[in-house]
Amino acid sequence: MANSILLVLLPLFLVLTALSANAASDILSKGRNITDGDTLVSAGGSFSLGFFSSGLPNKRYLGIWFSVSKDAICWVANRDRPLVDTSGVLLITDAGSLLLLDGSGQVVWSSNTTGATAPASAWLLESGNLVVSDRRSSAVMWQSFDHPSNTLLPGMKIGKNLWTGAVWYLSSWRSAGDPSPGRYRYTTDTRGVPENVLWDGDAERYRTGPWNGLWFSGVPEMMTYSDMFTYELTVSSGEITYSYAAKPGAPFSRLLLTDGGAVQRLVWDASTRAWKSFFQGPRDVCDAYGKCGAFGVCDAGAASTSFCSCARGFSPASPAEWRMRDASSGCRRNVTLDCAGNGTTTDGFLRLRGVKLADTNNASADTGVTLEECGARCLANCSCVAYAPADIRGGGAGSGCIMWTDGLVDLRSVDGGQDIYLRSAKSELDVIKPPRRPFRTPLVVGASIASIVVILLVILMIFFLIRRCLRPRISAARSIQPIPAPTVPSVELCSMKAATNDFHKHNIIGRGGFGIVYEGCLSDGKKVAVKRLIIRSSHTGDECEKAFDREVELMSKLRHGNLVQLLAYCKDGNERLLIYEYMKNRSLNFYIHGKNPELRATLNWEQRLEIIIGIADGIAYLHKGLNKGVIHRDIKPSNILLDGNWRPKVADFGTAKSFIEDQTNPTLFQTPGYTAPEYAMQGYLTLKCDVYSFGVVLLEIISGPRDRTMPPLILDAWESWNQNRIMDLLDSAVKKPEPDELLLKLERCVQIGLLCVQQLPDDRPTMSAVVTMLNSGSPEINPPKMTMFNRRTGSLLHDADFSKQEASSIGTHSITVDLT
Repeated sequence: MANSILLVLLPLFLVLTALSANAASDILSKGRNITDGDTLVSAGGSFSLGFFSSGLPNKRYLGIWFSVSKDAICWVANRDRPLVDTSGVLLITDAGSLLLLDGSGQVVWSSNTTGATAPASAWLLESGNLVVSDRRSSAVMWQSFDHPSNTLLPGMKIGKNLWTGAVWYLSSWRSAGDPSPGRYRYTTDTRGVPENVLWDGDAERYRTGPWNGLWFSGVPEMMTYSDMFTYELTVSSGEITYSYAAKPGAPFSRLLLTDGGAVQRLVWDASTRAWKSFFQGPRDVCDAYGKCGAFGVCDAGAASTSFCSCARGFSPASPAEWRMRDASSGCRRNVTLDCAGNGTTTDGFLRLRGVKLADTNNASADTGVTLEECGARCLANCSCVAYAPADIRGGGAGSGCIMWTDGLVDLRSVDGGQDIYLRSAKSELDVIKPPRRPFRTPLVVGASIASIVVILLVILMIFFLIRRCLRPRISAARSIQPIPAPTVPSVELCSMKAATNDFHKHNIIGRGGFGIVYEGCLSDGKKVAVKRLIIRSSHTGDECEKAFDREVELMSKLRHGNLVQLLAYCKDGNERLLIYEYMKNRSLNFYIHGKNPELRATLNWEQRLEIIIGIADGIAYLHKGLNKGVIHRDIKPSNILLDGNWRPKVADFGTAKSFIEDQTNPTLFQTPGYTAPEYAMQGYLTLKCDVYSFGVVLLEIISGPRDRTMPPLILDAWESWNQNRIMDLLDSAVKKPEPDELLLKLERCVQIGLLCVQQLPDDRPTMSAVVTMLNSGSPEINPPKMTMFNRRTGSLLHDADFSKQEASSIGTHSITVDLT
């Protein structure tokens, strides 16, 4: 009987023992040692602690790693003293000290913890932190997070303890197989406005730019990960530290300092079981510290191989060195500042836009003043050379004050960067006009007038002869109609020069066929986009003038939430300016054609669907506007702008046409790839050409960027829809739509896109019908026809009868012509 009971209870005892062991697998207490081959595993299984070899098998280390990726070592105890075999043992003493012993009992590494009032234990937490505390007080006596290796995990911090002077920093491995401390360190620099700095020995290699309340000024990409992370810079009487936290549901992540001196933000992709890099610094040559010296600005997109230019009002300090592509000597002022120290000055400020703020070692900060007060302080201080807002969380131009009192070092252009106000002499701020030379004698006056008259007559004769030869004769049936007076106000050229820093290259935010777009800031702080028309050799001044007048006329009459709004215009001499509302989130092209999957993931499918609907609404309004409608003629992602709420707005109406009854073949202006077949081959232009372009854009919004190894977009979309594998078409950076309603919307959008790119115009829907289909829940949509496609070349096929088909199809449609 007793034996029977024993046989029943023994398995139960073994099970309970196993469960007890598993429940305590994250705890190291006295009496339980960790030997080579054993591990501590955090309660949720995210992290493991144990022994590993990173290179040579005869070198063993104690470390912590991600359980899903054993090669991702987060922390190493004995970095400088590897074990030579597998005899290592980790134990904890009553005093709370962790000891790593070798086979002979010698201490290889110790946490040097003392003071436990009760038996102490060590816990491996789900955060990856190894913590020692005693059972009585539960106070943390020691933790691995206070002793970083080469990895910053969520909840860890780097920076400085102002009471003890201790510095928390990441240190690189010496090599990929040697975890001993290498040459690089990464920490929060507390000498000026806090920023993170990468050190190569005692030399600065890379800096993030100062903290602005939301991110480091040189790393605006940080906010593109706001769905996964939050960032915190702590400035108190006790410490100045930087840390980040993962939001609920976020994947595993780490900030790694590589042995090559790069700081990488890595995120675990569970689907591919691999780490993906979301950011790396230094990114490029312009992130090298002090690349362009004092008052030099580095632009990685510059055509020059030096990538450096001097800020306005400055010239190379050593032209010979700059010619040799060494700009480290920086720049010097062209004109001395006016500051006598008596409180009066004629100096002012030039705004340098979109930069990583300069090194703040020689700067002071005050968060308790306004930006205007900051500028006044700078002018009153003869040593002040520039100022910038310290905090941008309140929106607008920002608040607080950073003032620099020495050369601005390590400036670079950054998309989404901050503005800095550079102190400049009055002469650098004024618009310089050429002096007028007085005539000395009536004889000179008479001779000059006669010469001018003769020259003007010759010029006029040449002009009319050239114009007569180049311009087609205008039919009597098409008289030129004067453009009605626009309903938007005109502005002075000088005000736009002031708003754009005299059209400085650092203000450029876009380029188009007829001009360059600059970011401008009006005197009231409002941001605008200023389009400056350019006359190129391929366009006569008359054509450029037509484009300007056309855009002013159309945009002064068209008002819709999905069309960019024209605020004002300027005609002054040869200058032609269009002032538009500023679009904070740039163009759609930036988010759907980029190679960076993290940037493309900014727009999920639900947002992309709203953008598609908004674009369709805008084009449908155009097609109904101005009595008989307006054809845009250049619908493409770069002409779709996104405001601060990601609302799409159709832009660039320089090639648009009003709809009138005529059969004149207009000049081809559309962008290849977005051009309807009938327009590309025969010059027939109808509203259905915009429908075709919209269809291509719709499919691009769904599919994202494409490379040469992929099938043509329209063919790929057709096969995906026809074979019921729509998800294959969706951009890989976008998560699968959920719930099912959004997935059905995706299928519906592909079908609508295919209808829009039908080969014959009559087979395409109107934009009004497209809007109805996009907003309707009804599944009843005509199936698209198979587009004739050459699989080898990826081009549309047009047989010998295509022209006849097109002619019969297009004959019932009205055609557009120029406004003039």
